Amino acid sequence: MEKRRKLNVELIKFLIGSMLVVGVLMLLGSSLVNNRQYRKLYNDKALEIAKTVSDQVNGDFIEELCKEIDTEEFEQIQKEAVAADDEQPIIDWLKEKGMYQNYERINEYLHSIQADMNIEYLYIQMIQDHSSVYLFDPSSGYLTLGYKEELSERFDKLKGNERLEPTVSRTEFGWLSSAGEPVLSSDGEKCAVAFVDIDMTEIVRNTIRFTVLMVCLCILIILAAGMDISRKIKKRISRPIELLTEATHKFGNGEEGYDENNIVDLDIHTRDEIEELYHATQSMQKSIINYMDNLTRVTAEKERIGAELNVATQIQASMLPCIFPAFPDRDEMDIYATMTPAKEVGGDFYDFFMVDDRHMAIVMADVSGKGVPAALFMVIGKTLIKDHTQPGRDLGEVFTEVNNILCESNENGMFITAFEGVLDLVTGEFRYVNAGHEMPFVYRRETNTYEAYKIRAGFVLAGIEDIVYKEQKLQLNIGDKIFQYTDGVTEATDKDRQLYGMDRLDHVLNQQCLSSNPEETLKLVKADIDAFVGDNDQFDDITMLCLEYTKKMENQRLLNNC
Repeated sequence: MEKRRKLNVELIKFLIGSMLVVGVLMLLGSSLVNNRQYRKLYNDKALEIAKTVSDQVNGDFIEELCKEIDTEEFEQIQKEAVAADDEQPIIDWLKEKGMYQNYERINEYLHSIQADMNIEYLYIQMIQDHSSVYLFDPSSGYLTLGYKEELSERFDKLKGNERLEPTVSRTEFGWLSSAGEPVLSSDGEKCAVAFVDIDMTEIVRNTIRFTVLMVCLCILIILAAGMDISRKIKKRISRPIELLTEATHKFGNGEEGYDENNIVDLDIHTRDEIEELYHATQSMQKSIINYMDNLTRVTAEKERIGAELNVATQIQASMLPCIFPAFPDRDEMDIYATMTPAKEVGGDFYDFFMVDDRHMAIVMADVSGKGVPAALFMVIGKTLIKDHTQPGRDLGEVFTEVNNILCESNENGMFITAFEGVLDLVTGEFRYVNAGHEMPFVYRRETNTYEAYKIRAGFVLAGIEDIVYKEQKLQLNIGDKIFQYTDGVTEATDKDRQLYGMDRLDHVLNQQCLSSNPEETLKLVKADIDAFVGDNDQFDDITMLCLEYTKKMENQRLLNNC
């Protein structure tokens, strides 16, 4: 069983969690705003210094310097100087080219700006297609002159006369605020770019320290407030609910019975929804006590009705022929029938009986509705049909007379679909009448097939008075069969609301039942219906009958009976 969680603990978790989230988000938001202000301040400073340097340095000299160092001669001198870690060859080259004094003047200017402004890096570079070339770097001396490094995508815009907008980024040298400004010659052409990098590492670290400190302080304050809130919640909410829960469980388990003396009685005066819940619980318990009293009476009544329905089921089953073989002393025919009601008692019925010694009648019918009313109407219909079926009498007249009798006292508007047939055991003639019932399947031994026998259906019994029904005939040969059923067979429904249908019935009869006797045939069809329906509920009675004409009645037997 899952461990029960306490309400006050869950509420405290929620409140503390919510306050922590809100507090941390506020602190992070303020830290972000503060960080943006610092970044803007340092970026503006870096850009301003870059502009100042760009304006103050001699652009024409830098343009001339760029041309001189972009030669194979200087490249060779620069490589030798770097390899020997001696800047003197580069100084001598500058003196030889008459550039030393101007170069030294600019270098000293940059060094003074870097020192006065507390700048981490200040340098001037020449931008080429795929690389940048160092011209001035007061932090590194003359050895950096002519040093090339790959040009990053961020510097692509510097190929034109655009400035490098100031940004803050984390590099291998720490957090830096960087800006770049083009250096222009007297004719307005860009010859180099002045770069400024201001160290922000300490600022970023202090910001992070402050944020962490404030988050920890916020957590401590929220936890302290949570403890106080917890005590109040337990007193005003969780404890009253616990008392109410315990008393309700005791009442629900029936430990002290169900009467007015055991209604929950607690000292709950919170003047809020908890108190309303308490009074609602008392009202509910009173309703439960009344319900239990009514339930006891209703249960007793249902048990009585159930017992009566059980008797009714047995009576109905006893009214339908259910002993097989039905005529053990007769070998002219074989018959088998079943009825599976959807409720305790059903509205379907079947019957078979000997009209006289050479004529056998079968009846298959379905009463509208379900349950006891349909069962009672079934009894009446079954009795009337059997009583009016007499030797030699036209079956159409039988149904005409039965219909009029049923209509006389049919105040509930019920009706019966019915099929009756009489087989002459000597000739094989099968006379039948149909009152709105399903068409039977006829098995022909000669072709070894079942086929739905299309017949003209009359109106249902008990529907309209003075309906005239017509008798029809078909010829059965030895080995032929009649399979009749109710709509509960074809309208059986699976879990997808699909009907069993005539096609499936035709398939199972012709694929599995051709060599089966009547009993086996009905069992095979019922098994196929059950497989189709699966676990879905049965909504209608399922009734089936199969009659096989096995042998002609001998004339000697007729003479003996005479």
